[in-house]
Amino acid sequence: MSSLHPSLTLPKRLSLSAQAADTIRKGIFDGTWNELLPSERRFCEMLQVSRPTIRRALHLLAREGVIDIRQGRRNRLLSPCARTSVWECRLIVLVTAQVVSQMHFVVYQGISEMRAHLTEHGFATEILVCPPGNARGQQRRVEEFLRQNRVLCCVLLSVSKSLQEWFSAHSVPALVLGSCHPEVKLPSLDIDQRSVCRHAAGTFLGLGHRQLALVVPDSGVAGDLASEQGFLEALEQRSSYGNARATIVRHNGSAQDIGARLDRLFKDTPPTALLVAKPEHVFIVIIYLLKRGLSVPDTVSLIARDQDHVLETVSPPISHYQIEADTYPHRLSRLMLKLVSQGALASEPNLIFPKFYAGATTRRLV
Repeated sequence: MSSLHPSLTLPKRLSLSAQAADTIRKGIFDGTWNELLPSERRFCEMLQVSRPTIRRALHLLAREGVIDIRQGRRNRLLSPCARTSVWECRLIVLVTAQVVSQMHFVVYQGISEMRAHLTEHGFATEILVCPPGNARGQQRRVEEFLRQNRVLCCVLLSVSKSLQEWFSAHSVPALVLGSCHPEVKLPSLDIDQRSVCRHAAGTFLGLGHRQLALVVPDSGVAGDLASEQGFLEALEQRSSYGNARATIVRHNGSAQDIGARLDRLFKDTPPTALLVAKPEHVFIVIIYLLKRGLSVPDTVSLIARDQDHVLETVSPPISHYQIEADTYPHRLSRLMLKLVSQGALASEPNLIFPKFYAGATTRRLV
């Protein structure tokens, strides 16, 4: 599953102190030193870095429990047994509600490269699938896994609000792939879906559309909820478009349910512009429109919120949002290496705003 991109030069994206700590750590576990480490000055000569850099690296290793820093004396290695124990506690677990084969390509690519980077640095990774549904069952599954394994930290993907709250309450080092619910205090990495949907609605309004709709899964996932918020904000921020209306169409992901929801939508006040959250639902919506004799973009303009390479290959190409191929994997790998080296990350969102790919599925209303 894991593959390292040939253009990546990972150590250059780490701080000098983290690189120095990694080099010293490898030397320790390779048996380069038996009981005492060389002096700070000697390390400066060996690694060609400054003394403050070496000092930060040594304090990092001390926090890991690899060495014992002694003021005025040479720093001492911990016992081989203790060092082995620390080395074995290098397992990083990906807790996910979906199997790997169902992950979006961008996320799948990011996780694959992240695992490759971590393996290169001596860390092991494992995937723990917690199917959606029973919140208490998910928590028990995580608790049992953490009891049976020495886990350094966790990566959370598409997990429920209750599971995010559990990790936050138990202070388990974790990074959320996606958005955190407002009540949850955890670090996260996600596409800025709120801004994306606000931009998409603004694009429709700028083209003269006044009846807009967002077609989104009724998932309860924070990113989808943020999408709804951003979509509605576009109209709230443009008071001059007083006759404009934004409708949220929530569905369960099946073609039957999407069709039934759209039936009700087009029966009342038919929209002239649709923003569809998931790539796999875009074609369900387009087929539905064709069955009703509605064409894209002549009758209905359409934008896809998420990225998929097929959106550019069809004719006409579908308007959507996309990020550079390496942006997500690079950001994810940097955050994970920072998490494992520091033991924690600031509880704040790390957001990526993608570029708008105009495509040919939107048109200006006359």
